[in-house]
Amino acid sequence: MDRSQKLLSIRPLISSAKIVPNMTEEERFQNQTLRPILKLQNDLLLAAFKNYIKKMKNTFYELKLEKRMNYITKSIQKDIKFRNSLKGMITGQFTIEEYELYIQNSSALNKRMMNMVIKRLQDQIQYFGNLELV
Repeated sequence: MDRSQKLLSIRPLISSAKIVPNMTEEERFQNQTLRPILKLQNDLLLAAFKNYIKKMKNTFYELKLEKRMNYITKSIQKDIKFRNSLKGMITGQFTIEEYELYIQNSSALNKRMMNMVIKRLQDQIQYFGNLELV
């Protein structure tokens, strides 16, 4: 089994990630590649953000829910080193063929990828704990 086959074999199937004929290349890449990789890498993404919170002196825990959601967004959009680290966790799971597709339109795909990571972290905000009900 080569690297590509091994990578594809460990990815979870996402039944809601439909592939239809009139999809754009970006949508197809998102549903066929990004969504399964993000699901596969979920625990690592959560651990990376938890570590990011710790590196930033735990100020995240002093915030109310809405500000925490903004904190997630801003940390990924503004902290280039952190964003690049997250991108590496995802792109490292690409097959060579997927990587070749990715580099053709990396700017738009990076935007999609980071928006998906933000949404995934926000949807699991309870993982980070310590939130008083407001």
